[in-house]
Formats: sequence, structure tokens, C-alpha cells
Amino acid sequence: MNNPREKSFVREEIQQKAWPGMPVLIINTLLIIASIFLIIFGATLMEGGTYFAFGLVLLIFGCVYVCVGPILYLGLKVVNPNEALVLTLFGKYTGTLKNPGFYFVNPFSAAVNPTVASPYTAAAAQAANLVNTGKVSVQPALRKHISLKTLTLVNEKQKVNDRLGNPIEVGVNVIWRVVNTAMAVFNVDNYMEYLSVQCDASLRNIVRMFPYDTADDDGDEMSLRGSSAEVATRIKEELQSKVEIAGLEIIEARITHLAYSPEIAAAMLQRQQATAIVDARKLIVDGAVGMVEMALNKLNENNIVELDDERKAAMVSNLLVVLCGNRDAQPVVNSGSLY
Repeated sequence: MNNPREKSFVREEIQQKAWPGMPVLIINTLLIIASIFLIIFGATLMEGGTYFAFGLVLLIFGCVYVCVGPILYLGLKVVNPNEALVLTLFGKYTGTLKNPGFYFVNPFSAAVNPTVASPYTAAAAQAANLVNTGKVSVQPALRKHISLKTLTLVNEKQKVNDRLGNPIEVGVNVIWRVVNTAMAVFNVDNYMEYLSVQCDASLRNIVRMFPYDTADDDGDEMSLRGSSAEVATRIKEELQSKVEIAGLEIIEARITHLAYSPEIAAAMLQRQQATAIVDARKLIVDGAVGMVEMALNKLNENNIVELDDERKAAMVSNLLVVLCGNRDAQPVVNSGSLY
């Protein structure tokens, strides 16, 4: 069964039919100038009395066009490259101007951009911000054009628990653009705020599926630190599925910040240091055992000296102490008998 809410969503973007703006601008300006002369000429005829009716008609026509002509200027629209203008007429979506140029449309058409802050809303927000913090950070935007450029959303760092429950700080950088202006304008209240909220939700959903780091013996498991590219791809796919209804395209998503939270950062650093020390000691012991084995084999092959099991054990112990110690060994010369 179809969801009734789906019927209210705008799916298709309509190309707005428009006339070239320059001819309309020139013709309308000439007609306004001509109407002024008609008013003067009609008033002159009315004063003579002979052509009073004709002069009255010219006077009325000139006055009407002088009042109507300036209204036609409202229909002149300029569209810059990589910008679009979403137009409505008395509450009905009529189309979108996407090709750059100078156009003339219905002068009663209104451009819609939900991300534009009205001066009244911005002034109220500024007043509230002044009362609360003493600073003004809201700037009203008055342009009604929808940007089709590639934009960047820098998500603030947020605290999320990974799969193991460790609190971490993570931030993401999203590169996006508007591909369907009708869906971006009419399907959501503010597509920029919608993208930011969905970015936070997608980031939390994906980060909670992976641990921050994995052990060396579990190399097949993905982690946030070791598989950042794969995790970023998962975030991009998750976010794209959520902003599809808003007519947005997610080009790329990258993790820009990844670290343990300050409350556990010191403990995790000690853990990493301990792990590194254990790994280093393991490598040193493996190398020392190999060197001792090689030394014993060389002594036996060349018949340099014959050692019983007890002497071999003592030699192995001494060599391991020398090779595995973290300080330089002090040589001791034995001038007596071997036995």
C-alpha cells in the first residue's frame, strides 16, 4: 500500500518557459516613454476642444501604461552560471530557470529559496542572540537564487560511542550539491539544515558499527582508524539514502577528525604504549632465540668447543640476558678453567 505522504512530495523538476529579457526590457522602456508623450499629446488635444474625445482616449491609454509598464520590470530575471531560480505563481510551482541568461517571466511570479533568512526573522534572531550572548552572528541573506555549485559541509566534532562502547570524538567533511531544485525547495523546510541533521544521524549510525581500533591478530575486521576509507564510503551511502528526498547528491564524505574522548584518552594512550612495548619485546625475544640457536649450531659444526647440557643452558641464559636486556652488557673475562 502506498504511503499517502508520498503523494505530497515533489518528484519532477519543470523547466520554466521564459522569453528573452533584453527585447522585453527595450520594448517596455520605449512604450513607457511613448506613453508619457501620449499623455502630453492627449492633454494638448483636450485643451483644443476639437479632438477632446480622441485626446481623452490617448490620455487614458498613456496613464494606464505608465502605471502598468513598471510592473513588467518585475518579470525580468537574471540567472548566473551554476545557479537556479525556482518560481511559483500564486502558490503553484511553475518551473525552474537553470540556464544562465537574462529572462522575462510572469511579473507576478515569486522566487522561492527556503535557506534565505527574512529580514524580520534575522532581526529577531539577532536581538535574541544579543540578549543571550552579547554577540551577533546571524546575517540575513536576500538572494533568492539556488546555488548549483559543489558545496562543503564541515560537520562539527561530536562524541559517539564505538562498537565497544568507548567514547570517541569524530568529525566528517561532506561535499554535496543540489541536483533537483524542486525537491530541495518544496520537500523539506530547509535543505541545508536537513542535510546537517541527517549528516549527524548517519555519522552516529555508522560509527557505532565499528570499533576504534582492532588487535593485530584480527586484521580482517574493519575499524574506524584502520579502515577510514571504507567507513567514509558507508557514511556517504547512508547519507545519500536519507537526503534523496531533498534532491541532493552526496559527492564525497571524509572523516576529518578521529580521536578518543579526553576522559579516556590518557588510559588508551597507556594501553597503546603497553601494546607497543609487548610487540617490541616479542620481536626482540624471537630474534634473540634465533641468534642463540645459530651460535650453538656454529659451535657444533666447527667443533670449536664441546659443551654439555648444563653449560649449554648457562650459555643460552647468558646470551638471552645480553640480547634481551635494555642496557648495554658489561663483559666479564674468565681467566680460569672452563670446568
